[in-house]
Amino acid sequence: MTTGAQTPHPVRPRRSRLATALPLGVAAWLVLEVWLLTMVAGASNGLVVLLVLVAGLVLGSVVVKRAGRRAFKSLTETLQQQQNGAAPAPGPNSEGNGLMMLGGLLLIIPGLVSDALGLLLLVPPVQKAVSRYAERTFERKLREATRGPLGDAFQQARIYRPDGKVVQGEVIRDEPGSGSGDHTPEGPRPPLTR
Repeated sequence: MTTGAQTPHPVRPRRSRLATALPLGVAAWLVLEVWLLTMVAGASNGLVVLLVLVAGLVLGSVVVKRAGRRAFKSLTETLQQQQNGAAPAPGPNSEGNGLMMLGGLLLIIPGLVSDALGLLLLVPPVQKAVSRYAERTFERKLREATRGPLGDAFQQARIYRPDGKVVQGEVIRDEPGSGSGDHTPEGPRPPLTR
């Protein structure tokens, strides 16, 4: 039975630019990879494309395995130094393991663009430049974050209801020792609606 009253449509929160652009970027990347593979197959033959894909898979697996071993070796050396009471000193090959693993994973993914990016990440000057850029970006984002204490983030609560209305509330907690010894309510609680 309908009453004739219109129900409001729920208001969805706006999608971020990343949530909109990421699927489009992945789709464009996949189309580019397939197009490049067909161009290579047209210029040579299918066997060459198969060999390129298998070579990328094998090389990527070797790179990921080597970077994992380096990272594990660095971790065990650091833990041994800490157990002996010495201050852990960074080893000469302790940096760049994450970027080396990323390069190996890009090599494992089939495609020419991902292989080129993976090979580029294996070059040490490129690793250092990418690492510096990522570190600066991370530090800048940390500085831009709100500077209030973490407790303020949990003081306000928002509940998104299906009809699109936002109900704001405040979190109140009883601090120990702030009231009477027992925490039994003295009477009925007031209603939550206005």
